[in-house]
Amino acid sequence: MALVAPAPTATQTGTPAGLVDEAAIQRTVAALREKGYAVEIAATRDEARRLILDRIPAGAEVSQGASMTLDDIGVTAELETPGRYDAVRVRTRSMDRSNPEALREMRKIGTTPDFWLNSAQAVTEDGRFVFVSNTGSQLGAIAFGAGTVILALGVNKIVPNLEAAMARIDNHVLPLENARMQGLYGVDSEIKKVLIVNKEFRPGRITVVLVREALGY
Repeated sequence: MALVAPAPTATQTGTPAGLVDEAAIQRTVAALREKGYAVEIAATRDEARRLILDRIPAGAEVSQGASMTLDDIGVTAELETPGRYDAVRVRTRSMDRSNPEALREMRKIGTTPDFWLNSAQAVTEDGRFVFVSNTGSQLGAIAFGAGTVILALGVNKIVPNLEAAMARIDNHVLPLENARMQGLYGVDSEIKKVLIVNKEFRPGRITVVLVREALGY
């Protein structure tokens, strides 16, 4: 379920954690582009979904990390439409998790797809991404394993610096995710692993779609 933001003014975009002004958005975009990322700015979630799907060829091998943002904008459902893509998560769901060989195969194909989609828990105005995880299952693909990475982020993920990013995660993201996990499985969520991407080594590997809406946590 999307977190609904107040209607933006001419210079501000409302987010669940406060206000991100237009200058902060533009600083973030400029910093990301300076680091070599392709950055697209989408006005709506529908436009974001189109921008993302236009970058994935029909039949391509594709996977994703669990993401409220990708769910919110309808990308997860599109990726798993039968016959459209070689969706890795659809394949791994059918594998026997009690079988060591199946687990080995899941680990291998789950971290090295041709296309990987994700969001981030925060992006700083100087162009750094912060990802946190309980298991770390998505971090390897983002850092190195996937051929192409597409990141979708609402402007509510923008923060001034790394200190603010970790504060956002501890005070805003984790409580919401913990409540979700308690509701689904009766267990707490934990931050066991953290990935900070300062800059991508391979030019053109990561594309960022920044959405002028509050999405995910």
